[in-house]
Amino acid sequence: MASTPLRENGIFGAAKTPSRGKERLDRFIPSRCNLDTDHALFQLGQENQGSPRRGADAAADKSPAKAEYQKLLAASLNVNEQARVLAFKHKAPAPPEGHDSGLASLYSANLGQAPSRKQFRHVPTTQERILDAPDLVDDYYLNLLDWSSNNVIAVALGATVYLWNAGTGSVEELCTCKNEGDYVSSIQWATDSSHLAIGTSDAKVQIWDAGRAKQVRELCGHTNRVSSLAWNGAVLSSGGRDSVICNWDVRKRKDEALVATLRGHDQEVCGLKWSPSGQQLASGGNDNMLCIWDANYQLQHRIAAHQAAVKALAWCPFQSNLLASGGGTADRHIRFWNTLTGAQLNAIDTGSQVCALQWSRHEREILSSHGYSKNQLILWKYPTLAKAGELHGHTARVLHMAQSPDGASVVTAGADETLRFWRAFGEPATASSKGEQKAATAAGTSASMLRSVSLR
Repeated sequence: MASTPLRENGIFGAAKTPSRGKERLDRFIPSRCNLDTDHALFQLGQENQGSPRRGADAAADKSPAKAEYQKLLAASLNVNEQARVLAFKHKAPAPPEGHDSGLASLYSANLGQAPSRKQFRHVPTTQERILDAPDLVDDYYLNLLDWSSNNVIAVALGATVYLWNAGTGSVEELCTCKNEGDYVSSIQWATDSSHLAIGTSDAKVQIWDAGRAKQVRELCGHTNRVSSLAWNGAVLSSGGRDSVICNWDVRKRKDEALVATLRGHDQEVCGLKWSPSGQQLASGGNDNMLCIWDANYQLQHRIAAHQAAVKALAWCPFQSNLLASGGGTADRHIRFWNTLTGAQLNAIDTGSQVCALQWSRHEREILSSHGYSKNQLILWKYPTLAKAGELHGHTARVLHMAQSPDGASVVTAGADETLRFWRAFGEPATASSKGEQKAATAAGTSASMLRSVSLR
């Protein structure tokens, strides 16, 4: 039989297989002359034998082929033939004395106990004190409640303004409108907590010295009721049903006091707040518009995001240029704004008319008071806007809200003609003065003091 081309090419070697008799070229048996057949046979016989393999391994170590292989391997690696290349029974050598690795602090920085997950703090859901407030005008667009840094609450009931001292519990009647049918439509404490601005339904703005119970100024510039007021140092801003915002410098003479008139709304200006820095003024109106003005009384942004009147406004105390605004019954949203760019940062549908907003000074929280249909207060975490608590007690819409001097409590005024005190915000970390400590003690009443008293 002729050989194949592969064999002719010598791929399998030139040696021919010997045969008995006639030569046959169709079979190939490789040469095993260089193999240790005895050792290979022994290894095959001992494979998968379990514990008896220990003896087989010892015999394999004495094999001439393996001994020769070990010598060649040791020579190529330039190591002692009897030494082991890797050993795992001994620890690494200790570093020399005085050696300090700079990575030690890096790798041990997180070895401490993992911090526990912060839980929501307990929020009391019942009022601590209730005051009767007869004749409180049930009007969403008015602002009839404020709490001074001297711990005195001013509230307008019909045509009369009352002062209630939260430290002593004493009540004082400050003033009453002179003309029959007139009523107080807005009030706001000055930054010195000694003077109170009062807006009336006959388009007047009065400034009273509360300590002396004496009117010291009357400002005339509106043509309809004054429904919102906001102080910025010595400048008083007033918004009216005439859709105009007047800015008064009370240090100037009567004929020079009006320093700017702002026209950015088409209907009643029912919300007005200066930023804590005094660099921006926010105004909200019954035309569903939110306006941002700078300190030079120039309009920066005119925002038409709300679908109802914008009365509730609150500047954030821990993040500048962050403003919260709340809409009326047809809107129900709290919206958060970057007042530098006019961009909306967040929004949430509360399900009810938003009447007032107050930021916490101690926690990243905001409290909202509501009207139709649940008449409750809701505490929100910021920026997650998760509900931290709901406070129920009013039987009609919660129109107004003010914060205590220590920032721990709020007082709300409802259309049910009651004032209610809530310990809604966390305690201050440290009291910065004895006056704050005294205010905190006075505002936080115990359960035994839970009672209803009348302001009249």
